[in-house]
Amino acid sequence: MADEEEKKEDTNIPLEAARDDSAESEVLEFEFNDDGEEDLKKTLKKFRADLKEAQKQKEEYLTGWQKERADFINYKKQEDERRAIFSEGLRERMLTRFLTVVDSFNMAFANKEAWAKVDDSWRKGVEYIYTQMNNIFEEYGVKPIGEVGEPFDPNVHQSIDVVETDKKELEHTVANVIQKGYKLGDRVIRPARVNVYEFKEKVE
Repeated sequence: MADEEEKKEDTNIPLEAARDDSAESEVLEFEFNDDGEEDLKKTLKKFRADLKEAQKQKEEYLTGWQKERADFINYKKQEDERRAIFSEGLRERMLTRFLTVVDSFNMAFANKEAWAKVDDSWRKGVEYIYTQMNNIFEEYGVKPIGEVGEPFDPNVHQSIDVVETDKKELEHTVANVIQKGYKLGDRVIRPARVNVYEFKEKVE
């Protein structure tokens, strides 16, 4: 009996395991028949079952890792998009605040006769500042919208009043611009306030 037990103990083969950082070793246990002899068929069957289980776990770990990686990539992409939207919104708010300053310049320039009487050097200095501001707006993709004679478009124009005309071709076009509108890229950040022509036939 002692010899048989020693024989069973000698058939246990240790293998290095790479599952954990602790690098613990595993032991392969062989199967034996009723006579105490090694049963290769049973042992092979057990090895195949263990291998199949190991492959299944590997697939589960790989699938889990791929899912976590995809989730992280999506999270990073969403964070980048949120930062871009926040940055764009902040820039839009800042530029919109400065539009009121540009409006003040435009109001001053509207009265051409009065503006022409202003001291020449002072007038040129103010006009230079105005040009600088417009250059900054242009650098950030801000463009004015709203021109006399263009077709009325509710997406870019805000109608304040109508102006009657007996010219059919002028109907639904901009009669005059009360306040310039602006676009940031392709997005309207402030519609142009305009008066619109409305056709009326002459009464004889």
